[in-house]
Amino acid sequence: MATEPLKFIAGADTFGCPLKDALVTHLRNLNYDVEDLGEGPYYTIGEQVGQRVAAGDSNTRGLVSCGTGIGVAIFANKFPGVYAALCLSPADAVNTRSINNANVLAVAGEATPVETAIEIVNTFIHTPFKSPCPANGNKEWPPETAKFLDDSLEEMKKIGTTTTAATDVNSGCALCCLAKNREFVPVEIMPGGMMKIVRESPTSAIVKFKAGSIEPAHHHTFGHDLFVMKGKKTVWNLSKGEKYDLGDGDYLFTPGGDVHRVKYDEDTEFFLKWEGPWDIVLDEDLETAKAAIDKEC
Repeated sequence: MATEPLKFIAGADTFGCPLKDALVTHLRNLNYDVEDLGEGPYYTIGEQVGQRVAAGDSNTRGLVSCGTGIGVAIFANKFPGVYAALCLSPADAVNTRSINNANVLAVAGEATPVETAIEIVNTFIHTPFKSPCPANGNKEWPPETAKFLDDSLEEMKKIGTTTTAATDVNSGCALCCLAKNREFVPVEIMPGGMMKIVRESPTSAIVKFKAGSIEPAHHHTFGHDLFVMKGKKTVWNLSKGEKYDLGDGDYLFTPGGDVHRVKYDEDTEFFLKWEGPWDIVLDEDLETAKAAIDKEC
């Protein structure tokens, strides 16, 4: 196993992007190959980096950042073979490389100064698996513990391999794995819609609508992030007078209070995230929405 990574896959959300950019520059100055995925919602960036690290070889490492570093690490860790760890200090980096053989480094964009983050990255790069670390008083691991750590590598590889969606990093969806034991329930106020809550307050969900379904104009008290996993839909933001045609992989943020109407051109599934509890207020009925859409088309 290589002790120094040859390639980094990097990405961050808005709150982690400045720190990520500084670390990417640092890594490139050290002549490391860096694939920078840029900026996006923490859940999609975490997923994308995790997917690429899982598909890479033993010399591939990930670098992710969001405000706290926690969200991106959670989503990166949805893939078998990915061991993402949040490090707030160089000591954290030594511990997680020594004990966990971590291959994705998560940093906190709003809590970690650039100088400290550079120390963390350097430590993450240069610390071998099973090396002395602060968690063990910086001593060599005793033989029985070293054997346990060696055995853990093979055992960790098995985690998640029985879940089809998580095993195939090219076709599987890490978001779906989050809610595999929860059920879709009808969105009674929106015919043709089904929702599966992943997390509550702040809330996230996987939503699906049948082709031809229409969401009448409505608004929420929260702003929400939307990521289309598959399908095709059209969103009219009536408050702003804007229209968005969304397909596989597209992202849209709708501010709280903005009135919007939606039509589904295909069977569509998407990931939705918002702050606070779920709420929705209708601004028109279904027949009015259908008439408005027919008139535009």
